[in-house]
Amino acid sequence: MLCARPVVGNEPFAVILADDLIDGHHTPCMAQMAAAFEYNRCSVLGVEEVPHEDTDKYGIVKSDPVTSNLSRVSTIIEKPKPSEAPTNLAVVGRYILTPHIFDLLDGIPRGAGGEIQLTDAIAALLKEEQVLAYQFEGERYDCGSKLGYLQATVEYALQHPELGEDFSRYLKDRFGEDGAKIAQLFKRA
Repeated sequence: MLCARPVVGNEPFAVILADDLIDGHHTPCMAQMAAAFEYNRCSVLGVEEVPHEDTDKYGIVKSDPVTSNLSRVSTIIEKPKPSEAPTNLAVVGRYILTPHIFDLLDGIPRGAGGEIQLTDAIAALLKEEQVLAYQFEGERYDCGSKLGYLQATVEYALQHPELGEDFSRYLKDRFGEDGAKIAQLFKRA
């Protein structure tokens, strides 16, 4: 991220990690978060609840509710063991950050995996600025996993305006009645 500093300058900016694909259904996830940023004028983290046993795969936040889908972050921890996780509210690859994060990234020591961790910089940011957690509306696919990638591919193929009907027909032909049920389930989602 530090490489982007000359381009971003002194402006707030969005970070979208490619291994998370989010279908915001009616409103894209970043548009939802941008509205929260515009109203509050502080950093906003995209979050969702994950199974408690999966907390060691995410940055986990502890927060206090502000509205039904927005909360004030009090703690952020990178990949805590389930027994040490304060909640199961995970940061999932969507951020809107104030430019002060660059100063913090520039000054923090290397963390987990010997890398400069964005989570560590956000933890430092919490001491100086308000940071909000936004529970977006929509479906997230973990394209960093093979299964998540395949799930996203099937979902988006069935929704595609040019390919959806043909792909649905393929599922029916390939899997018979089960394929028809699968295609119908995806169309309802």
